[in-house]
Amino acid sequence: MTGPLSGLLVADFSRILAGPYATMLLADLGADVIKVEAPAGDDTRSWQPPVRDGSSTYYLAVNRNKRSIALDLKDPADLAAAQELARRADVLVENFRPGGLARFGLDYETVAEGNPAVIYASISGFGSGPRGAALPGYDLIVQAISGLMSLTGDPDGEPFRAGISVFDVMAGLHATIGVLSALHVRAESGRGQHVEVNLLSSALSGLVNQSSAYVAGGVVPQRMGNSHPSLFPYEPLPCADGELIITAGNNGQFRKLVEVLGVPELADDPRFDRNEKRTANRDELRPLLVERLRTRTRMEWFADIIAAGVPCGPINTVDGGVAFAEDIGLDPVVTVGGIPGIRNPITFSGTTASYRLPPPSLDEHGPELRKWLTNE
Repeated sequence: MTGPLSGLLVADFSRILAGPYATMLLADLGADVIKVEAPAGDDTRSWQPPVRDGSSTYYLAVNRNKRSIALDLKDPADLAAAQELARRADVLVENFRPGGLARFGLDYETVAEGNPAVIYASISGFGSGPRGAALPGYDLIVQAISGLMSLTGDPDGEPFRAGISVFDVMAGLHATIGVLSALHVRAESGRGQHVEVNLLSSALSGLVNQSSAYVAGGVVPQRMGNSHPSLFPYEPLPCADGELIITAGNNGQFRKLVEVLGVPELADDPRFDRNEKRTANRDELRPLLVERLRTRTRMEWFADIIAAGVPCGPINTVDGGVAFAEDIGLDPVVTVGGIPGIRNPITFSGTTASYRLPPPSLDEHGPELRKWLTNE
């Protein structure tokens, strides 16, 4: 094992996305992650198309660097193996409905009795309180309930979900942060603790300026399409052959932008000389910018606007996003056991992420792990 978390044993009792994403991040950083699956396997194994060599690409996205063992918790021998794994683990991650593992003796209180140093991370949809625990926690439901969908889409159109399960990913990141924080405390105290994350809390935190607009400003945000409520320009603007995202986050960037566009006088126009004025007067400013942008292609403008130090970019499909990352030297794709995936986004100067195992087939490592857990 290599990486900053080398030597850490993680019992992964999670499935679908939030938990497996968190445990894959830990695995990339060197942790030994044992993925415990029901005999039918992780639900995402059947979430297809698309597929690669018969495997769901959804499953492949969040399960590399793990070993798989299939355990039926209703079978006494399998349950004993699961309990032994929990007893040995440094970290246990689960996303069952709150309280769902108690009947198997795999809840935090029971596991901590035999393993007081365990970091036990629970991910739920709406928390473990009496009213939230009963609610199923799918990302789409949380996108709706949290208010995100009310912010996504055209002002006069229907609400839209985000293109990915954004709050599952966010909750996975929050769970990872919680685990690493608890490990730091354990290094000093020797004791573990229960870390809880729920999708709705992650969502409200992740809505950042939009949730702050309500709780601090008393304003209920509404859909604005691709426009920003507090900045302009900060949206796609049409060029001769398509749209280009242009963002001027401060007065200096706006001045550079209008100089490149050949209308430098706009920087000193009293309607546009400060961000709050540009935002208030966006309907007057937008056609003045578009008039210049339509004279050239988006990639011609992209080169010149970026060279001037103003953030901008074309609207790519996913293949274009990967290609762009490759073009600028980020080397985004790693291949493990013939399975390509996206590289762990964290770079270390001293330690590094490692890519040791492809996403496992169901119970691929079951025999060796059962032998190890039963001390045979």
